[in-house]
Amino acid sequence: MSTRIAKSNSPMRKLPRQGRSQATVEAIIEAGAHILGEKGWDDFSTNKVAELAGVSIGSLYQYFPDKQSLVEAIRRRHLDDCLAVMRGSLREGKAVEQFAEDLVRDMCAAHSINPGLHRKLLDEAQSSESMRDPNSAFEAEYLGHYTAAVAAYRTSRSGANERVAGMVLSDLMDGVVHNAARRGLLGSEELKQELIRLVRAYLTVAD
Repeated sequence: MSTRIAKSNSPMRKLPRQGRSQATVEAIIEAGAHILGEKGWDDFSTNKVAELAGVSIGSLYQYFPDKQSLVEAIRRRHLDDCLAVMRGSLREGKAVEQFAEDLVRDMCAAHSINPGLHRKLLDEAQSSESMRDPNSAFEAEYLGHYTAAVAAYRTSRSGANERVAGMVLSDLMDGVVHNAARRGLLGSEELKQELIRLVRAYLTVAD
């Protein structure tokens, strides 16, 4: 199951506009991420999140109508981290070897911030239709970065569909990294080296 959600159509009831309200929302999301990661979906509730965040339940409901909307906000923050990895990995002039290493190490690091949380997001937390939308703004940008990597680095281009190759590379990364999170192997240097070799080999495949 993917952890992706649409970048448009925010799950929040309203967006924070001032510094104090932004701090409140950040505290709620941090508390929600902690409880979901430590306790799991069955013990995840808006009352518990509000208590840990140090806000009233009414304040929480100003921004999040239910716990599903809060989970989507937690997912969105993680997805923004993944997009930041992709943007950083594709700096102009980087050799394919460096690209593969930066991509793998930074993506593993993004999923290692709270590995328990990512396991819960993958396997326990309910998902919305917007999260599964294959035409979402997030999906388009995320796959666009992988397609750009294929266009920049792949040596076999005769008749190749770069968008399809980008999808394959994206799914390869997501599958290995997500399963490493499930197995507690995100810190494995051996796994990272194997994935780096796999990405590099895919991008430098010859006819």
